[in-house]
Amino acid sequence: MYDRRFFQTRLGQAALVSITAMVTFVALSSQIATTVPTKVIAVTEQVELA
Repeated sequence: MYDRRFFQTRLGQAALVSITAMVTFVALSSQIATTVPTKVIAVTEQVELA
């Protein structure tokens, strides 16, 4: 199914573009440094309703 004739069709070219995009996304997202999220301080006042 995945031979040279398949990749010469529009569907095959779209598959190649999709595969390239996924590989690029994984390569770029693996370079993002993960940091520990800081605690968010509540900016709004909390009101207790009786």
